[in-house]
Amino acid sequence: MKKQKSIAKLMSTDGLQHAGYLAVAKTRAKVLKVFSHVIPIRRPMLFVGETSCEALCDMLISEGNTNVFIVTDSVLTKLGIPAKVTDYLDAKNISYKLYDGVTPDPTFKVIEEGLRQSLEAECDSIIAIGGGSVIDAAKMIAMSQGNDCQPKKLIGILKARKPSVPLYCVPTTAGTGSEATLGAVVSDDTTHQKSLSIDPRIVPLAAAIDPVIMKGMPAHITADTGIDVLTHALEAWMSANASVETDYYAASAVKSVMHYLPLAYKDGSDLKAREEMGIAAHYGGIAFNKAGLGYVHAIAHQLGAYYSIPHGRANAIVLPYVLDVNRDASKKRLASLAKKTGMIKEGQTIGSDSNITDNFITQVRDLIKTLNINPTVKGMKTSDFDSIAKAAAKEVSDTYAVPTYLSASEIKEILMKIKQVSDEQVDQAKNSDKVA
Repeated sequence: MKKQKSIAKLMSTDGLQHAGYLAVAKTRAKVLKVFSHVIPIRRPMLFVGETSCEALCDMLISEGNTNVFIVTDSVLTKLGIPAKVTDYLDAKNISYKLYDGVTPDPTFKVIEEGLRQSLEAECDSIIAIGGGSVIDAAKMIAMSQGNDCQPKKLIGILKARKPSVPLYCVPTTAGTGSEATLGAVVSDDTTHQKSLSIDPRIVPLAAAIDPVIMKGMPAHITADTGIDVLTHALEAWMSANASVETDYYAASAVKSVMHYLPLAYKDGSDLKAREEMGIAAHYGGIAFNKAGLGYVHAIAHQLGAYYSIPHGRANAIVLPYVLDVNRDASKKRLASLAKKTGMIKEGQTIGSDSNITDNFITQVRDLIKTLNINPTVKGMKTSDFDSIAKAAAKEVSDTYAVPTYLSASEIKEILMKIKQVSDEQVDQAKNSDKVA
């Protein structure tokens, strides 16, 4: 009897805590919705195609910039990717300084070093050549230089007082859409926890979607980053802050990913598929810029911090579980999306919104399997789950307007399902070794 009373008391307390969490989260979501409508967010000038890098450089030059700071990473430098930009700048007699010290999930030290080098070289503009990590680092360098402050001073919402140094982007992966967004993610040097800087001034002036540059990306990176695009679009579509505008970009991105991602994964030299995926990533960025993200990203950010999983792959691992959780709350929206994107033919009779949604989620799961993305996380510890769930819940309540707000215990249920699949794969591998 006493045990039953204590359980009832615990459930009551947990319920009260969740109710308080819901109230705070929904209030912040409304504030963010007002913010997205009141604060103007510029769109980068977009150049698309095999000559887009040259067009971007011409724009930079026409605006009077003469000394460019190029931000990239060492892998891309070894592959010779920045040469398409640097050769053109050489031909135009434009000075530049190349910084290739950006690492995946860049830390404050990485950004501070880039800032130091840009200031030392007296650069007047920045070109980012790389994936989301490179673009986020370049954003923070540009904002820090423009505001004459250290990067940590810019963490939070609307912390900048001045515009950034002119920033231009050449994405090398079709993933984050960071070239279109008003945010940048920075990792702590010690804990690797991620922090956000959100400000309309951080949006780049222009971006070049060049399929020739993208065609060199390995298949597994194409897969991971492609699912990142899909996740951006789906979470923007399901957001309570979705609008007619964000729906257009989100649906366009989903349609392109479902068709072109398998093609780009199978044949990296398919320039049409590469270009369409680049545009899809950009559209996904525009969509979540205003509508926001959700629990897939919130949980994936923590899996990346705790277990060093690439961001896109972490999204791919979490996405099916969050779609399942949102199934009932979002079934009308997801059924509508399936119709808009041609994932069912208009007028085809396949049953209710629930059936259409189930079929849609199955197609997403099948896509992830087709891309051979490993659905497991090595080294997951249940002792980490409380901290992971708390951090994920806070990220959502602080920044996203989701269709369903989850309690900490519900987030931990998702983590347990991922761990169960991961443990089963480890056991299968051990058994296979014994048989061999």
